[in-house]
Amino acid sequence: MKKTNLYFVLLFLVTCSVSQSMAQKQFRALLFTRTMGFHHESIHDGVAAIRAMADKHFFDVEWHEDPARFTDNNLAKYDVIIFLNTTGDILNPEQQTAMEKFIRAGKGFVGIHSATDTEYDWEWYTKLIGRSFKIHPAIQTARLKLTENKFPGMEGFHDNHIWTDEWYDFGPEKINDLKYILSIDETSYNPKAQWGQNKSEGMGSFHPIAWYHDYDGGRAFYTGLGHIPAVYRDHVFLDHLYAGILYAAKGKK
Repeated sequence: MKKTNLYFVLLFLVTCSVSQSMAQKQFRALLFTRTMGFHHESIHDGVAAIRAMADKHFFDVEWHEDPARFTDNNLAKYDVIIFLNTTGDILNPEQQTAMEKFIRAGKGFVGIHSATDTEYDWEWYTKLIGRSFKIHPAIQTARLKLTENKFPGMEGFHDNHIWTDEWYDFGPEKINDLKYILSIDETSYNPKAQWGQNKSEGMGSFHPIAWYHDYDGGRAFYTGLGHIPAVYRDHVFLDHLYAGILYAAKGKK
């Protein structure tokens, strides 16, 4: 090949590479994993999985544990905030206000597993996520049930799908517009749990584990799956999670 031709081939390849690197991603996500209570060992597996998901589905993700990131100017860069196994009181009042403004601007939120074990005293947040964690029994295998409400990313699940996880009991709905997409069959495992005076026989015939809803101008998605590190290598769970992230970020489902 002549040097002139080789030059133009190389120039073309470089141009294509630069154009690809400069191509605008679908959306930007802030992945937040701060814990002020129990710290899940699966957090790092979850971070790695969501980073790989971002590469696969062409979106940007930034992982942080510093609550100082929650300012109006900084949050304006993102389309969705993801709370991955957060616990306890993780934001101060000013940071909470910035997150409220973020959602009211039409943005989205995703909560994974112990995101419901977070910010119990922040009423706005409990309505955003829909329900709060109450108690859980020992980790065990149970059967999942699909609800009638169809949501993308659920194709890998089916009724009586066996799954091993830490099954949360939740308190009452904080808001009455939750759209449930996945529940647990309590007859398939032992739902009894007792922590001192806090005890439970389970949630009964309908035990939800994943849902979504529009809230305060924005959107929220929650899945109670995600306690065990190996879950973050399961493509069925990852498809479920990405569908929730896409809905929260762009309103598409």
